[in-house]
Amino acid sequence: MPSPEQRVLIPRERIAARVEALAGEVAAAWAGKPGDPEITLVPVMTGAFIFAADLIRHLPQKMRIHLIQVRSYPGTATTSQGVTLDPAKTNVPLDLTGRHVLVIDDILDSGRTMAAIKAELLERGAAEVSTCVLLRKPNQCRDAEAGTLEVDHVAFDIPDAFVVGYGLDHDDHHRNLPDIEVLLADGAPARADAAAVRVPPAGEPR
Repeated sequence: MPSPEQRVLIPRERIAARVEALAGEVAAAWAGKPGDPEITLVPVMTGAFIFAADLIRHLPQKMRIHLIQVRSYPGTATTSQGVTLDPAKTNVPLDLTGRHVLVIDDILDSGRTMAAIKAELLERGAAEVSTCVLLRKPNQCRDAEAGTLEVDHVAFDIPDAFVVGYGLDHDDHHRNLPDIEVLLADGAPARADAAAVRVPPAGEPR
């Protein structure tokens, strides 16, 4: 069994530094928009709650925050089982006419979750829906049903592995881990390939 240090894919110090830098990228992108529009932030529950809380404390813009909940990894599943939006567990207004929205999610895997949320928010009248994710699995973003799987802001590109910690879970456990760690499909600890983690350069096509 790997040691605790060997299970860590991204340590807490690196996460904190990158989230602060990513907030700077988001703020700079918003600063260039005409009229200095207010941001409507939509964190995706429950996985993105820690990431979103840390990110927004570095954003200077005027904002509103509305939560949305979806389910794509039910129970102990380690691959997406499709996306279900839960209207009973969201406070996103039905009318978003003219709003500039930033969706904040924990991980872009197949891309189905983000595509479904973006389509729903545009249907509610949002003028623009930008996207921000903590983690992206580039080799998994190939889902034909999701269409174009572009995301505006990415903290880290990671290898194809099931990850937990910093809000991400396995069967609702491990969200409280301060580092991002790797699990096997059965939930057992795994050795992480930390060298494979990449920070996408600012301005790189995503």
